Amino acid sequence: MHKSAVYKQSGQALVLAIIMIGVILTAFVFFFRTGKVAASRLNQTHILDTAVYSGALVQARALNTISYINRAHIGHQVAMAHLVTLGSWAQFSYNESNQLASGNPPAYLLSMMFGNEHGQAYMSAAKAAGLAGVASTSGDLASAFRMHNNLIDTVFQHAQKSILNSVPSVRKSIIDSVIKQNYENNKNVFGDATKFGLEIIDDTWDGFVKQVNAQGLKSSIQHSVSLYRFLDPRDHTTTNPWVVDARCPHKRHELRRRGSTQIDSTGRWASSDTQSFHALRSNRWIGCYYREYAMGWGYIPTSSMHNIGTEYIDNPPENFSSQDFWRWVKESTNWNIHSGNSNPLSSSKAVSQRQVWSGGGLQPFFDVTDPKLFSTKFALRLKRISPENILVSTVSAAETVFAIPIISKNKSERASLFRPYWQARLSSSEVYRDQEH
Repeated sequence: MHKSAVYKQSGQALVLAIIMIGVILTAFVFFFRTGKVAASRLNQTHILDTAVYSGALVQARALNTISYINRAHIGHQVAMAHLVTLGSWAQFSYNESNQLASGNPPAYLLSMMFGNEHGQAYMSAAKAAGLAGVASTSGDLASAFRMHNNLIDTVFQHAQKSILNSVPSVRKSIIDSVIKQNYENNKNVFGDATKFGLEIIDDTWDGFVKQVNAQGLKSSIQHSVSLYRFLDPRDHTTTNPWVVDARCPHKRHELRRRGSTQIDSTGRWASSDTQSFHALRSNRWIGCYYREYAMGWGYIPTSSMHNIGTEYIDNPPENFSSQDFWRWVKESTNWNIHSGNSNPLSSSKAVSQRQVWSGGGLQPFFDVTDPKLFSTKFALRLKRISPENILVSTVSAAETVFAIPIISKNKSERASLFRPYWQARLSSSEVYRDQEH
């Protein structure tokens, strides 16, 4: 009886074993499948991270290129300032060489009154006798000025607009290329919407950059110009050391050098240079006054509307052999020849012989819409049917950020398109996680 019961129970262990094996196999298949899906999701996340980073890099390169173009624009404006200044200096030196040749005033007189260095400087003007055509509207300097201006007006403007307009399409092309190369074995990845789907779920690029009125560039240009001493105001007055006239013992003969390089409200350059010997004289009618002898003059505006910025008349006389200087001034002008500090006669000659160069004027430029925003961000959602026929959805985000270098002293600098500090980086996509499935 006992032996028969044992035989009846011996088959139960086999059934249990089969059930356990089934459970284990089911668990193995489940975890294997889950592991493959997790691996597929992780791989897809890496691919999408690479793609969005590449897209952010496209934006960074575009913004840095715009920054370099803006800086190049300023550089060309500085070059134009130098050219127009060289033009007025050339014209000034040529006219001074003519005055030296005529001995009006003579070089020895300047040496005696103001020192040998001024006499030698005046004598050196003889070397400028061949500069007559250099500053003309058809001369080399004016031609170079036009080339810089045309480059700003045509090449820079076109390049900036083309770069900014192409960013969305280039970004999409790069992103698509990265994803395609990583899924190249799936020939129908982009052709079958059930196999693959890519969607932009956030994008702040549109409106991040705007075109700015040209006047916004003026302060940056003026700051850059201030770094070059050649473009500084040329205002110097030298006096002789002894008493000239007992009626006004505090006054002396004066050698006045005046000049400046300026950009007007429309963004057009002009440069003027004058020098005059002001001989102190007196008579019983007007007392002590300064008799001006024009020594050198030059004036190059790039607009006929530009004002030289000092007193002058349009048609000064060639000489004063038929009329006293002081009498002519009293009858024809409102110049202050008793205590003035300008060169009105030289300025008048400069205006009457001015060479108006064509070109000039500032052009609109591109900058960030809000300098308080240091980044522009976008996010993508990628959906793909895995080989296990499971939908895998992942989200990645990246941004292009204005990152001030560690070595920079100005850590409070605002974002702008004048500093090529734009970089690409991945950003948190936690806010989009609920959209992954």
